[in-house]
Amino acid sequence: MPGAGWTRVHRLLAASLLFVGVACTSAPSSPTPSRDAEAPTTSSASGPSISSSSPSSSASAVGAVTLEAPPGGSFLVRGAYPRVRSSCVRPEQPRLHARYPGTLRVERSDDGTLALTVALPFSEYLEGIAEVPPSWPMAALRAQAIAARSYALATTGWDGEEGETLDTPICATTACQVYRGIPLTPSPDTARWYRAVRSTDGEVLLYQGRPAETVYFSTSNGQTYGNEDVFGSSPLPYLRPVVERDDGASPVSSWRVRLRFEDLARFLAEAGEWPNGASISDVRLEGGTVLVSGGGDARSMTLGTFRDAVNAWAHCLEPRRYPPGGLPMTIPSRWLSLSSGPTAVIVMGRGWGHGAGMVQWGAYGKARRGLPADEILASYYGGLHPKPYPEPGLIHVQVGSGLTSLGIVPSGPGARLNDEELEPGRVVVTGGEELTVRTGRG
Repeated sequence: MPGAGWTRVHRLLAASLLFVGVACTSAPSSPTPSRDAEAPTTSSASGPSISSSSPSSSASAVGAVTLEAPPGGSFLVRGAYPRVRSSCVRPEQPRLHARYPGTLRVERSDDGTLALTVALPFSEYLEGIAEVPPSWPMAALRAQAIAARSYALATTGWDGEEGETLDTPICATTACQVYRGIPLTPSPDTARWYRAVRSTDGEVLLYQGRPAETVYFSTSNGQTYGNEDVFGSSPLPYLRPVVERDDGASPVSSWRVRLRFEDLARFLAEAGEWPNGASISDVRLEGGTVLVSGGGDARSMTLGTFRDAVNAWAHCLEPRRYPPGGLPMTIPSRWLSLSSGPTAVIVMGRGWGHGAGMVQWGAYGKARRGLPADEILASYYGGLHPKPYPEPGLIHVQVGSGLTSLGIVPSGPGARLNDEELEPGRVVVTGGEELTVRTGRG
């Protein structure tokens, strides 16, 4: 229980409020995600036994509270997730730690967990997008800002007038595009990203008069791919394969990983793809199939299954060895070759990401060559150039779900809780059988 400094308790019983929860979805035909389906978010756990930072919860909610930030201010938010057992050597508990402007809506779902949604001005949402370093050349930042704006409008189905509210929510992870709110420790370059967003205000890539689905990813293998080859959706004329020669500065432009057979046997066994305790002596890649053999056993699996197993368990079971050399994951992409040696398999590959749309490191390289933002975008999106388009006033961003509790601190006086002025101090919201809100100092 909180200490005696807590001054007020609000209990919202299950029968007192009914609210239809929001889900982070995009149109079925939309090619998603925007950047990297396989890239972990900063708040996710490192290990297959720990749930994601945004575990799915029921769409129905039985309680909710709303907090409005002080005028011109924000909220510092810390969120806790259920603790789960993990077989990882260094398990990391999922957490939420961020600063958000706008209005927070906390909902209790029917499983007792909490979901957090932020409603904020669309321009401030774009300022909180964290997809590329703000130190990059301004032309690359502007290209990223326009791509992020177009993607958000396309995948939410926006068709309103200038300044209207966009009710369809968007998620805050790589399943949509990464939104982190206001930086907790702003860098000197943060203002450069804000300037890129503001200098491209209202600029959108359009196809047939509608915002284009401007997917993007980190680093290529020398080309991009059509959306139908990556997402299985109908071909789009502005998402055609292009040759990429400008992303060589990426740290994952080419990479090499040595997987010891003894380690690989453990990883595949934990994933249920190899007999427990059996040794491995050979790994081969034939087309899209990986053939694993050793000790009288032989198994075949898709390259995707092989990569998923290694990426899920390598860092979990051998964190000191994997991923090596600062790679984002042990096997960053499917663009690879396998070469077996006497004690290990060597994985050599290029790139990171799904492979469709703009290559972010390619945009960096093109900007370094002097190309402006509109030419960078046209080179990836079938010749499309930015056009003026109405922007929403507010957008809803689902920044967390499956939470057990939230600690919320306003940046100053003037915050409101359920339309009432909020007294100074911290707000703690907990789930369970009922949604509980405690406010005050303590």
